[in-house]
Amino acid sequence: MKNKQIKTTLLTLFIFLSIQLPAQESRTLTLNEAVEMGLKNSKQLRNNEAKIAEATANVKDAEEKKLPEASVSGSYLYLPIQPSIDMKTGSGSGGGPSVNQAIYGIANVSMPLYNGGKIRYGIESAKFLEQAAKLDADNDREQVILNIINACINLYKAHQAIALVRENLTQSQQRVKDLSNLEKNGLLARNDLLKAELQSSNTELALLDAESNYKIACVNMNIMIGLPEQTVLVPDRSGLALPTSIKTLDAYEQDAMQNRKDINAWSFRKKSADINLKSVKADKYPSISLTGGYIAADIPKFLSVYNAVNIGVGIKYNIASLWKNKAKLQQAEAKQKQVSIGQEILTDNIHLQVNQAYQAYLVSVKKIEVYEKSVAQATENYRITKNKFDNSLATTTELLDADVALLQTRLSVTNAKADSFLAYNRLLQITGTLNY
Repeated sequence: MKNKQIKTTLLTLFIFLSIQLPAQESRTLTLNEAVEMGLKNSKQLRNNEAKIAEATANVKDAEEKKLPEASVSGSYLYLPIQPSIDMKTGSGSGGGPSVNQAIYGIANVSMPLYNGGKIRYGIESAKFLEQAAKLDADNDREQVILNIINACINLYKAHQAIALVRENLTQSQQRVKDLSNLEKNGLLARNDLLKAELQSSNTELALLDAESNYKIACVNMNIMIGLPEQTVLVPDRSGLALPTSIKTLDAYEQDAMQNRKDINAWSFRKKSADINLKSVKADKYPSISLTGGYIAADIPKFLSVYNAVNIGVGIKYNIASLWKNKAKLQQAEAKQKQVSIGQEILTDNIHLQVNQAYQAYLVSVKKIEVYEKSVAQATENYRITKNKFDNSLATTTELLDADVALLQTRLSVTNAKADSFLAYNRLLQITGTLNY
């Protein structure tokens, strides 16, 4: 009766814990789905959208400088001490009116007509910087795509490692059983059985590491694409096909110079710097504005003014700009040189990056060929060693070494194909042609 109560209690506890533990959702993930979800969830791209919005607002702010300035002011004044008023009207002497308060209002409107072109230059500069911000966002978008592809590749490699190591573990455990039977019948030394058991234990540890790496890869991928962290992702390898042919190095360099968004962004920044230099030089010119105003005033018992409308032309010239503008001019010229040199440095770096990415992809393809030959060689080596072992012509150590070599080459060829796919997409990203 007591045992029955214990079983009932344990069953109830198990059911309770099963209800409390969150269920792990599993889903298959293609590369295109990962890229689409990752782009929508990217905080970097959302930050770039905010930068573009800021640049667009700067353009509007520059365009609004063409609009007229308008201001309205008014005051009420109380005079606690009677002022002395002497009206020069020629009507004779008198004590003057008693004034103790005054009210007035002024409205002014000023429309810029000419200021050396500073408004026009400001609008052009803001538009160039807006275009640069948009191109920066496009460039970052390609980098985000490459990061997502890299995460997908890590997920795929971790998933494949589990499958290969698990398969090897099953074979290793079966080998231990077979060798254990031989050892019981006195056909195998105890030390050889221990070697096989040790290798099986090491394979179990390798499987634990592979499963841990897979879980981490899933969490990283889930964070990037906006899924719950505990979602189990099964990578779909259909989108990981390698290209059948590639262009020449010169063709990729031409693609980079034509399509790289950061090159075009620097071009717009250079135009903005050129315009800014013109704007600084425009400070030496006067500004002319069309002005208009309205004045109303009321001083009780003394004066009332209404409908006093005025219109005219105002000219302003800052004489201090003749000696204060030199530093600003030097700053603008220095900025212009910095942008030009930065553009040259970027061009040199792009040529180097294209060469590095191109060579990296070629090496990755060669590695696949070498590892595929290694797999064939390791497979044949294991087959021969296994036959020799079955006929007592090879030792247990030789058999175990052949098994380890086969597993390593199978892992290597899987990783090499995945790395080659990443290297190719890296080449596309470097040349500005990575589109998903």
